[in-house]
Amino acid sequence: MMTDPIADMLTRIRNAAQAQHEHTILPSSKLKAQLAEILKQEGYIDDYRVEDGVQNSLTIFLKYGRDRQSAFVGMRRASRPGRRFYVGHHDIPRVQNGMGVAILSTSVGIMTGRDARDKRVGGEVLCEVW
Repeated sequence: MMTDPIADMLTRIRNAAQAQHEHTILPSSKLKAQLAEILKQEGYIDDYRVEDGVQNSLTIFLKYGRDRQSAFVGMRRASRPGRRFYVGHHDIPRVQNGMGVAILSTSVGIMTGRDARDKRVGGEVLCEVW
């Protein structure tokens, strides 16, 4: 049993990007698919695909720039199972002075910190990507 599937997802993406793989495969869930959709919208990954079957899997296709540089510099899990990190809409962190994105789980759904500020909702800060 995995205690923190989001941290596992971020670690697999970081490791695959560091090894310059084209894609990485991980166990799928609705939350991971929503996180992958946000990463795609923000331009940190190229695409993702959810495959249903005996074992649901999520395939994430990584995005690279010139000289095979990854589209992101870093990913960090903010809220952990042992220490949850909740913020109000006034306290949503600005990652790398606005150059990165914070991903939040709110009562409205999973969204970026920018969208949560606009909708004036707070929630749990899942991760930060820059």
